[in-house]
Amino acid sequence: MKRHIRTRARAHLRRIPLRLRLRRTRGRLLRRLLITVLLLIASLCTAAVVAYRLTDIPEPHPETVTQSTVFVDDKGSYLGRRGPVDRQEVPLSQVPRYVQDAVIAAENRSFRTDDGVSPRAIARAVLASLTGGERQGGSTITQQYVKNALLSPEQSLSRKAREALIAIKLDRTRSKDDILAGYLNTVYFGRGSAGIQAASRNYFGVDTRDLTVSQGAALASIVNIPSYYEKAGSDPEVTATLKARWAWVLDAMATSGAITAKQRAGATFPAFRFYPPGTTEGQRQYMIDVAAQEAADRLGITEDQLARGGYTVHTTFDLALQDATTEAVKNLKTNKSGKDAKGTTLHTAVVAIKPGDGAVRLLYGGSDYARQPFNDATGGAVEAGTALDPFGKVLLGSPLTDLRKTPAPTPLKLASAYATVAADGVYAAPYTITKITRDGRRMYTAHPDTRHLLDERDVFMVNTRMSKTGTTDKAAIPSTPTAQKAPQTSFTAGAGGGITRRTIWSTTQDPQLTLTVALFADRPGKKKNTTVPAQLPNNPPPTESAEETAGQIWRLATAGRG
Repeated sequence: MKRHIRTRARAHLRRIPLRLRLRRTRGRLLRRLLITVLLLIASLCTAAVVAYRLTDIPEPHPETVTQSTVFVDDKGSYLGRRGPVDRQEVPLSQVPRYVQDAVIAAENRSFRTDDGVSPRAIARAVLASLTGGERQGGSTITQQYVKNALLSPEQSLSRKAREALIAIKLDRTRSKDDILAGYLNTVYFGRGSAGIQAASRNYFGVDTRDLTVSQGAALASIVNIPSYYEKAGSDPEVTATLKARWAWVLDAMATSGAITAKQRAGATFPAFRFYPPGTTEGQRQYMIDVAAQEAADRLGITEDQLARGGYTVHTTFDLALQDATTEAVKNLKTNKSGKDAKGTTLHTAVVAIKPGDGAVRLLYGGSDYARQPFNDATGGAVEAGTALDPFGKVLLGSPLTDLRKTPAPTPLKLASAYATVAADGVYAAPYTITKITRDGRRMYTAHPDTRHLLDERDVFMVNTRMSKTGTTDKAAIPSTPTAQKAPQTSFTAGAGGGITRRTIWSTTQDPQLTLTVALFADRPGKKKNTTVPAQLPNNPPPTESAEETAGQIWRLATAGRG
């Protein structure tokens, strides 16, 4: 019976039009759909809340917090660095406000008011992942910081979702200034520069705090495509493209009030350091080698710890003089440093020291660090020959006593010996570091190590012997051992004689500077990995070449004197 009733009911429904049936059940279907949607939204919200609570803000990757150690010359000009990455942290207080605003204008104009994420950017990334389209950008500064410093570079939907959750949590638990500081200290700017401090030095040769409005806008523009823009200043096409983006950033800053209309009108596109670096850049590694070893010794750490420590090492070197010397040695008449057809290698070493103080102003250790990392100025086994003859039988105190017994003194030691004479008998141990700082704190300050080794009569005798075999800019050295503020004196000597010269020394000095130029040659020895002295080229005469080069460098070194 029941079966019969159900059959009749179904037959009755079939006779009712579908449109009427849907109209009768629409309310019930809408209620079910609404409930389903609400349950789905509730589930998603619950999942999001759970995921948010379970999401921890990870520690930055070790490579993003590792800092390099930077070396600067006596005027603060950038020499180079040591470390696995070129990065030094700076507090946000050392980043001018207009530089901060330039980065915000270029990368994320809503940074100071947003919640750490860009819904539109996330939607584009999700769509691209689902459809296999091109990878989308447009992340906020907070998201970029999370991606660069806290997460792996993997491009997947799950990583993008985690990035967003961490960015939201970071925005709610950290200040905007903290996030911006982290971003500026880790974002890549090209030219091997991780962080804005390294970028400031590599692009403009200044610290971040000294950036101009134009320079700050240029760095902010570079972040977009750093591997392309790093050639700005040397590639005309790249420079023109960057200039257009730079103007766009400045216009945005002017519109937002970050800079005034007057600042915008007065902005000029900045000049960049040449890239890739010239040949003098590699030559500087000789100086950095010596300074790094000395810095590590002074701090009581290893050179590896120094390289990763984020120190700033202030050296005694004069970078402008060093680069000028590199160019002068290139034109040396003795056929430059290199190997001839017989396997003989020619070497040039140049050292300049401040008498009575010991500060090493110039240290030229070779023509090409990549080809010869061995430093001829500090370790060259150079025959002394007659180089110490002016000292005669003068009684020398330590460490000069050992120098007389050494058949092959280094150019650095020889220069320090003659600097003692220029300083009226006061020996000063050579040093290359004035101070070491980190995070604004001074970790080490140099104090010259001096001692009086020669009396007035000894100084007078050495000067007299130098004048007999060398030249002076006056008629003669004073005939009495009084007032030994000697004029400029030049002295040339070496090992071998006539056409068999193997080493030439040329020293020029006055009370303010002692400069030594050494030319020498060697060839492979009979035993493996050994060398023996070799004859210097005779055309032109090596003595003439050494004296000419010494004279040219001396003029460069003393040009600024009053």
